[in-house]
Amino acid sequence: MKMKLFIHIICLFLIASQHTNAQKRNNVWCFGDSTGIDFNNGPIPITTSLNTRGSCVSYCDTTGQLQLYASTGDNNDFTNWPYYARVFNNSNLLIANGDSIRGTGWYKELILIPMPDDSMKYYLFSIGVTSTGGPGFSYSIVDMAQNGGFGEVVQKNLLLQSFQCSDGLTAIKHGNGRDWWILCRRWDTSNDEFYQYLITPSGISNVIIQHIGSFSSQGFTTLNFSADGTKICLSNYTRLLELYDFDRCSGIISNPVTIQPTPTAAPYGWYWGCEFSANGRFLYVSTNHPTVSVLIQYDLWSSNPAATCDTLEFSSVPQISNGFLKRGPDQKIYFSKAWECSAFPDCYPYPDSVYNYVNMNLSVINYPDSLGTACGYAPFSFYLGGKRTYYGLPNNPDYDMPALAGSPCDTLVSINEPASTSSTNANLYVYYAPDWEKAFINADNLKGKNYRLRMVDVLGKEVYSESGALNSPYFTRDLNCASFSSGIYLITFETEKERLVKKMQVNWR
Repeated sequence: MKMKLFIHIICLFLIASQHTNAQKRNNVWCFGDSTGIDFNNGPIPITTSLNTRGSCVSYCDTTGQLQLYASTGDNNDFTNWPYYARVFNNSNLLIANGDSIRGTGWYKELILIPMPDDSMKYYLFSIGVTSTGGPGFSYSIVDMAQNGGFGEVVQKNLLLQSFQCSDGLTAIKHGNGRDWWILCRRWDTSNDEFYQYLITPSGISNVIIQHIGSFSSQGFTTLNFSADGTKICLSNYTRLLELYDFDRCSGIISNPVTIQPTPTAAPYGWYWGCEFSANGRFLYVSTNHPTVSVLIQYDLWSSNPAATCDTLEFSSVPQISNGFLKRGPDQKIYFSKAWECSAFPDCYPYPDSVYNYVNMNLSVINYPDSLGTACGYAPFSFYLGGKRTYYGLPNNPDYDMPALAGSPCDTLVSINEPASTSSTNANLYVYYAPDWEKAFINADNLKGKNYRLRMVDVLGKEVYSESGALNSPYFTRDLNCASFSSGIYLITFETEKERLVKKMQVNWR
C-alpha cells in the first residue's frame, strides 16, 4: 500500500512538473530602454536591443528560450514620426525586412501570435493609432526558418482595416487551446464597436463586429483579459472603466458593467492601465495626471466594486508618471513608471544623464490576490540591472492558456476519431448525407436517464440544441441540415453518465 501511494505521489509530481515546464512561452519580457526580464531562473534583468516607451511584445519556445521580440518607437530617429516597429531575433539582431512595420510609438499597438499550424511562423498584428503612421489595423508574417534561422518578415503591413484604431490591441486563445481571438476598437468616431478576428490554421477569418458597452471616441484605450479569460477590462483616458464577460468559444462579449470614476474631489487623473489578480477577484488600475498619479485596487467580488476603491499609492511628484501593470509568470503584478525630465507628459528618449530610482526600477505587487495592504505593494523594488523603463510593459497574451476542459468548442476533435466518453461502452455515430441534407445521429449503450444534444459551428455559435428523457440505452435523430452553411460542426451528446463528442463536415455540392 505504501509503495502504491509513493508511486501515485511521484506520478502526480511528474505531471505537475510537465505542466509547469510547458508554461514558459511568456518567460522573457523585452521592454523600455534596452531592458528586459528573464523569469526562467529569477526574475532577473537582461539586456535587449530596444528603446521604446510603450508598445512591445516577445515570445519564447516551450523551454523558455527567447525566439523573437518587437516594439514600436524604435527606429533610432526620435525626431521624425512615425516611429514604426521593428522585429529582433534571439541574438538581439534586427531580422531581415524587420523594419518599417506599422505603428506610431504608442503603448499597445502590437500583438505577436504563433501560427496555429506552423511553429516557425508568426503573425505580428499592429495598429496605427495616429494618422502619421498610417491609420489602420494590419498584420505582417514573420518566418523564423528563413535567413539561415535568423528570421525574416516575409509579408508586411497587410491591411485589415483602414480606420484609426484605439491603442489597446489584445488577444486570447480560443477555447480549443489552439486558435486565437484578436480584439481591437476604432476611435475615429464615437462608437461602441469591438472588432474581432479568429486565427485558425486556415488563416485570418472575416471580421466580427460587436456593439456593446459605453460609447467612446478615445485613442488611448487599453483592453486586458483576466487570467481565466472570462473577463475583459477596458480603461481609457476619459476615465471610462468597464468590465465585460467573454466567451472563449464564440468570442461573444457580454454583460458590460461600468465602474464609476474615482471621486472627483481628488485629482485622481486619467485611467492609464488595468490588470486582474490571478484569481480574478481584484482589479488594479493605474492613473496618470500632470500633478498626481494613483494606484487603485477594486474588489470585483463585491456587489458594488466601485465602493471598494482603495488607493494603494498616491504620488504627487510631477516628474513621476504611472505606466502599465502586467501580471508576470510568477503571478506577481509588475508596474512601470516613467520619469518626466521637465514637464508632463513626455521624456522620450531619456537623455544619457537621466538615470534614477524611478526609471531604473519596476514596482511590484507581490500578493495580488490579497485585499488592501496585504497585497504587498513594493514601490521601485525590482532593479533593472542599470537599464531604464518607460511606461510600457510587454503586450504579451497568455501563450500557454489551455483548452477549456470538456468544452463543446473543442474543435480539435477529429472528424473520424472514436467517440470520447466517460464509459468505454457508450458510442456516438454521426453521418452526414449531402444528397438528403441530413445528419444521422445515433448513440448506444447509454447509461444516463436524461440527455442534451448540442451542435456548434467552428466559431462556437450554437446552431442546434435539444434535451429530454432517455427511455432506452439508445438514441437516434435525423437532423435536417438544409439551413446550415458549409463547414465543420461539433456535436456533443451528454447524459449524467457520459459525454460523447463528434465532428461533422457539411459540404454542399
